[in-house]
Amino acid sequence: MNSMDSLIRYVRYMRSRDQAFWLAAATGAACTLLPFAIGSVSAKLSPALSQQGLLLLLLLFPAFLLALNGSKYLVTYTLFVWAIGPEIRRVSDWLGGEYTSVSVLSLAPLLASSMTMIPVLRGIHRMEKSGRKVLLYFGAALLYGSVIGLARNGTSFVYDLANYAIPMLLLPFFAIRRFGSADADNILSGYANIAVLVSVYGIIQYLVVPPWDAFWMNHVEMNSIGLPEPLEVRVFSTLNSPGPAAGFLACALVPMVLEKRWRGSLGWIGVLLVAFCLLTTLVRSSWLMIIVMLLVYIATSPSKRKWRTLLQLAVIALVLTWALPKLPGAEGLTARMQTLGSIEEDHSYNERLDLLNTMLPTVLHNPAGQGIGSVGTGTKLGNDGELGEYGIMDNGFLALLLTFGIAGGLCFFGALGLVARSVIVSVLRKGAMQLYARLALAVWAGAVASLFSDNGFPGLRGYLIWMLIGIGLGVSSSAADRKEESYGAVQREVVPRQERIQHVRPIRQK
Repeated sequence: MNSMDSLIRYVRYMRSRDQAFWLAAATGAACTLLPFAIGSVSAKLSPALSQQGLLLLLLLFPAFLLALNGSKYLVTYTLFVWAIGPEIRRVSDWLGGEYTSVSVLSLAPLLASSMTMIPVLRGIHRMEKSGRKVLLYFGAALLYGSVIGLARNGTSFVYDLANYAIPMLLLPFFAIRRFGSADADNILSGYANIAVLVSVYGIIQYLVVPPWDAFWMNHVEMNSIGLPEPLEVRVFSTLNSPGPAAGFLACALVPMVLEKRWRGSLGWIGVLLVAFCLLTTLVRSSWLMIIVMLLVYIATSPSKRKWRTLLQLAVIALVLTWALPKLPGAEGLTARMQTLGSIEEDHSYNERLDLLNTMLPTVLHNPAGQGIGSVGTGTKLGNDGELGEYGIMDNGFLALLLTFGIAGGLCFFGALGLVARSVIVSVLRKGAMQLYARLALAVWAGAVASLFSDNGFPGLRGYLIWMLIGIGLGVSSSAADRKEESYGAVQREVVPRQERIQHVRPIRQK
């Protein structure tokens, strides 16, 4: 028996040594060939494209190395790329003195996130049946939308397809990697620290608009983001626009408020910074999403924790209510937030109602759908850098049905239902890991509720949604597996002991 165990350990050692050798060889080859590839390609490109390509590679290479090593910091790094990628693009355009509506650097967050495919492909066979069923439903919706999109929108559908599919890789990624509670806490704490950095820059942008941001605002022709003047801008910080910035901060603020371990390095100071920067984006739908997420998390919490969380929320609300009127530009902020109390008089709310009345017949008379690439920012690719007919769609349900049609929409919403079922099963498991499942359920509910304003599943917000849900499912499943393994080990120890006892008793009788 000892010799067999030694042989198994030796085989495992040799296998791990071979894997380390090939990993080192692949890394060395990449480091050696990459400079030659960059040099040969740059010689054929314009200076602006060459600069953008170099910056893109600098952002992607760390993600590639982290993915090859199976590092647990891959998700945190890709979050960082999502946060700073648009700002790097703006600075690049400003330094070059030329605005580009479609830039190679726009692909940096998606390409960095796509590196999660490396560990996913290695271990996809270990994914549970329920998780594979979710991916099957999502895959059917994306396949259907891609076929219709290719027929109606040409190859421009590829960019939108990547915005849907790449964030979804986080579901199998967390299911396979089996992160523990400490790893999940590190990701959420890192997310909080990134959100604080984004908030600090956003506050600076609100008070003193940097020249590269003003340059971008003057060329982008987006009237909804205000004027490139101090206290006149709707803050977008390092992100693309106020909407993505608000989504990024909202998804970070909820975990920061709920649990001390998820607040990052600055604690409550970081919470207040994120909350104030979120106010300056003037995106009210993000606050509605926050309210839904908090209510779901509190409703599923133990009674003792409910009162403590409610007390913390009350203190934060009192601090913001006291501090907001004393801040620069408070008049515009308070006026925007007061419309939540008289929503029927709000201009954008009435526009959404008009959109619903206008687009609902269009969706019903087009059951096949328009396909992927017909709704949202992806319409720029087939429209000379300008948004297409359905480039702005302030209703997520309509956007999904218009994209996937009735058949694809049923698959997409069916997959969301399967995700909800898995999350609820995890919530019903009592134990210390339940808080991650409650967070996943809160995020799922907030994501579905936000569909009344826009479709948050593609792109950045989709990445955040699947990250937080994937963490909840992954940690809960990992804890359940460890419990089963522990129970199995006890059983394996108890059964032989009983057999020995049964074997000894007849001898004593003799």
